[in-house]
Amino acid sequence: MARKSSLFKQTLIATLFFILAIYSFFVTFFHTPFTASDPSSADEELELSSRENLNFPGKEIDPSGFGGKVKVFMYDLPHKFTYGIIQQHGLARGGSAVADVTTLQYPGHQHMHEWFLFSDLARPESERVGSHITKVSDPEEADLFFVPVFSSLSLIVNAGRPPGSGSGYNDEGMQEALVEWLEGQEYWRRNNGWDHVIIAGDPNALYRVVDRVKNAVLLVSDFGRLRPDLGSLVKDVIIPYSHRISAYTGDFGVEERKTLLFFMGNRYRKEGGKIRDLLFQILETEGDVVIKHGTQSRENRRAASRGMHTSKFCLNPAGDTPSACRLFDAIVSLCVPVIVSDSIELPFEDAIDYRKFSVFVETAAALKPGYLVSLLRKIPTEKIIEYQKAMKEVRRYYDYTDPNGAVNEIWRQVSQKLPLIKLMINRDRRLVKKDSSESTCSCLCSNQTGIISSL
Repeated sequence: MARKSSLFKQTLIATLFFILAIYSFFVTFFHTPFTASDPSSADEELELSSRENLNFPGKEIDPSGFGGKVKVFMYDLPHKFTYGIIQQHGLARGGSAVADVTTLQYPGHQHMHEWFLFSDLARPESERVGSHITKVSDPEEADLFFVPVFSSLSLIVNAGRPPGSGSGYNDEGMQEALVEWLEGQEYWRRNNGWDHVIIAGDPNALYRVVDRVKNAVLLVSDFGRLRPDLGSLVKDVIIPYSHRISAYTGDFGVEERKTLLFFMGNRYRKEGGKIRDLLFQILETEGDVVIKHGTQSRENRRAASRGMHTSKFCLNPAGDTPSACRLFDAIVSLCVPVIVSDSIELPFEDAIDYRKFSVFVETAAALKPGYLVSLLRKIPTEKIIEYQKAMKEVRRYYDYTDPNGAVNEIWRQVSQKLPLIKLMINRDRRLVKKDSSESTCSCLCSNQTGIISSL
């Protein structure tokens, strides 16, 4: 009985395979795909109907999938959020008030990206050759809205000055006033800020109100001070600091770079930056290592420039937050960055592979006595030159004055956010009200695991 049952199963399986073979033969050689003969066919009518019913605010869907340049409208903010902050910065340093604040020059510092982005969109469109976005003067035409607040400069207007010695300026008051102004704007209210772009380069910029503007695309240097529900790689853009060291113009090689490893910066930092003091203790006795405590000043910048230009490797440890301007100073100096910051996020990683010119060292390994210098001494000259050539190829990405540099790359990344922004706008309209503490980022957020890499 068992034998007959087995034979029956084999026959059944063979029959099924035979039927499938005949079907495949028929489909391959005799099937003719359907072609609509009438351009006003039902399928086309359905497509047009669907496109009209999507009802993006003030826009018609581009059937090519958001093709063409993204259109950006820059708000003409009250001067108290832009040039007025420049004046307050000068007043706090003994300057005099001027009648026309638009004649003031933005002061040089590591967060000058806000000035360069503002200046780019303030130029005539005819001068913005090669940009990834188009500036529009009519907000009804805009895909995105740029809010050019000088939030990082505002943060340091009275920095380091005892109470009563400053200009009377209040950064927190500026933040509150900015959000009140935004919430009064028709285009902010229309989509709850999803299609707005706000720069907050300093990790502490807009700290008091960031939870009220979190829907916007935030341009930030890292996520060190942002909760996962406030900032993420999905929604926001990591931007480079404005480097403060002059670019190295010499040849590739190590003949003029006698120092193995160089660092000059604040030794004592908070949070993740506590590693700096530990690295000082480990490295300050090494003969071919220069590691110095120093704060921001013109003289210290000159000393740092000399040190980076004459060193093979430049140490880039975490500060109060995972990133620091020192990394970008090292790149333009062709001094190979040694990154000891497990939670760092880096700008333009869709276009740049940082492993081609940087050495990543896990924090735990870097704190082992002798490990870091031993690792670096083993790297041959040929490899260092390879790193230098790679840095020279990419350093335009970090130059805010290069016509094809940092400004264009930031706008490129911002423009890539548009499909997600459209998704969030429509999703936000149909969802029921959620717990405001719930994260809207359901996939990739900021780096929580750190980087573990070796040569």
